[in-house]
Formats: sequence, C-alpha cells, structure tokens
Amino acid sequence: MVTMQTADNALKSFYLDAVTEALNMNVNPFLAQIKRSTADVWGKDVRKLVRYGINGGIGAGTETGNLPEASGNHYVQFVSSLKNLYGTIEISDKAIRASANNEGAFVNLLNDEMQSLIRSSSFNFGRMLYGDGSGSLCTIETVGSDNLVTADSVRALAEGMVVDFCSSTGAIIASARGRKILKIDRENKTFSVDGAAISAETVPAGSKVALQNSYGYEITGLGALFSDSGTLYGVDREEHPWLKPYIKEDVGTISENIVQTAIDTIEENSGGKVNFIVCSWGVKRALAEFYTQYRTFMPTEEILGGYKALIFNGIPVVADRFCPEGTMYLLNTEDFCLHQLCDWQWLESEDGKILKQTAGKPVYTATLVKYAELICNRPFGQGMLSGIEEY
Repeated sequence: MVTMQTADNALKSFYLDAVTEALNMNVNPFLAQIKRSTADVWGKDVRKLVRYGINGGIGAGTETGNLPEASGNHYVQFVSSLKNLYGTIEISDKAIRASANNEGAFVNLLNDEMQSLIRSSSFNFGRMLYGDGSGSLCTIETVGSDNLVTADSVRALAEGMVVDFCSSTGAIIASARGRKILKIDRENKTFSVDGAAISAETVPAGSKVALQNSYGYEITGLGALFSDSGTLYGVDREEHPWLKPYIKEDVGTISENIVQTAIDTIEENSGGKVNFIVCSWGVKRALAEFYTQYRTFMPTEEILGGYKALIFNGIPVVADRFCPEGTMYLLNTEDFCLHQLCDWQWLESEDGKILKQTAGKPVYTATLVKYAELICNRPFGQGMLSGIEEY
C-alpha cells in the first residue's frame, strides 16, 4: 500500500539521482560541458581568487650576472552571491488516495510530475545561462486589448509560465504581478496573460517581464559576461581589460574566414583554446549553407550529453534555442565552472519529510533546491559574433 512515507522514500532514493542527472546533463549542450564544484563557496557567496598574467620572476642574463628579481603572480578576487534555484511539484490528496492501493498508478503519477518538473526546470535553467543575471525575459513594446502584449522577443517565454511585469529599472508593478501566460504567438512576438486588465499606462513600453519573484536573482550568464557593464563579479573592467571578451558586431553573412579570424584572435590574445561553439538555430543553418555552396559538408559528432554537433575545424558547433538571434559564442568551456553549495536536493522539513501539505489546501508539494553561480575565470578567452544573417 502506498503511503506518504513510501512516497517520500521514492523521491529520496529513486527520483533524486535521476532528476539530478537530467538537470545537469540534459538541460542544454553548453551546461553539459561545464564542470561543477563546491570549491570557493564561502557562506552564501562564491569568492574565487583568480590568477591573471604571468609570474614576473623570469628572465635571461649573463653567466655571473644578477638573477631575475622575484615578482609574484597577480590575483584578483571574484565575488558573487549564490543564486537560489527552485523547482516544485504538487500532488493532490485525492490523487494520492486514489492510487493508494495501486502502486503502478502511483508510480505513473510521480513519473508524470517529475517529468513535468524536469521540463520546466530545464527550460528556465537553460535560458538563465544566456541571461545577464537580471532575470529579464523580454522588453515590452506595446500593450493592447485583452491583455495582449507585444515584446521584443518571446524566445524565453512559455505557456503556463507565471511572470511579473516590472518597470525599466526592475521594480515589480504591483497591479501586474503573478500573471500566467495563456498563449504565445511566436511569429508575431506577442503573448497574452490572465488576470485584471493591464494597459500602456500601467505597463508602459520599455517595461520588463521576469519570472515570478525572480528579477535580479538569476545566475550570471553569458549575457552578463558579454555586456558593457562596468564591473564583472565585483571587479572593475576598466582596471582589468582582460575581463572584456572578444566581440564583433554587425557580422552580416557568415563565412569560414570570419569565424576562424575570431577564434585566432581570441587564442592569440588569451593563450587559451576555443573548444566549443554555440549559436542560434538560424546561424547554424547559415554556417552549414556556407559550406554547402562549396559542395562541402560539415562533419558531425556526438558530444558530452548526447548532443549532435557540427564540426568546424575540429570544434563542435551546436545550436541552442535560448542563444540570441543572429549570435554565435566562441567559448573555452574549461574556463567556466558552476560553483554550488550542493547539487540538487529536496527541501526537507524539520521532521525530514519531503512532501508537505500546503496550508489550507488538500495538496502536497515537494521542492528541489540548488544554490549555485556560474563563473568564468578568463573572460578574454571567450568571444561573440553578433548581427549574423540567419538562414
């Protein structure tokens, strides 16, 4: 007979490992290449001492002359707060009781909830990797009748997502918070939300959309690394130019020479190696089409995580749904690390239970948690091509 205790045991002993593997390796191809570590986590922050430049105590000289003077390594400390990542499942008391005498039915119930959790978490965690940490999903252009909203992009939106409308500075608009997305027109970049009517007066052009209660609390993704902000991980970029990655804008038509020149420049300046390329689907098609024009087909290869990649001069090229339109990132994944206090864990109550009744409701919830932050310790070893004409 299925009881709350057996359900708790199943979530702990069976589902946790499977969900962790799925969220670490199957979210998207970029995350699958990144190492994870509990090192450099101090309290609620990541504090990482990063070495840059080279040791200055090196030189040549005469047979009896002075030895090179000692000159130690140069260090800077990156500081960034751990981000709180959550995923919650909900099971009604009625559903539990209905399957109490049928273990197969209860397993199916849990399987369905866990698959839904994995899909939702994968979507949101995947898009965070390309964000700037603000949590902004899109910028509002117009608000029409029937809560129909036009945005600059709907790439990071999904039906069923609960969002807050925020001012251009990130303050939540009280009358437009906690709205569920009902439908999305991806071709015309519009979406509609539930609840009381909103208007251009309450949600003016330039307002932001963020996942509920998440604005300003998401991980530091590629959007922050390649932004023009004055600081990165609390360090001034002007004082440390090596914190600025390679950026080439308004590329236009893609070619082998453009991509290879960018790779060569990055590797020459940083001394590192570009080992991973991620781009939008349209850019991937454009690159493949470039080779097709010369009756040459790019080879393919299966990479870590089971993803199929094109191979550009020995470097895997993959497309990601959350990579910005017309954009290609040239990365050294060895320079990235997902620092975490712990891997995915169930949030337990004081008595050790995972499934907890929601106050005043006949439902039980269980929450997965992870406290983590993405750090790149060599920003100038990364590159971005933007404004690429998609195919």
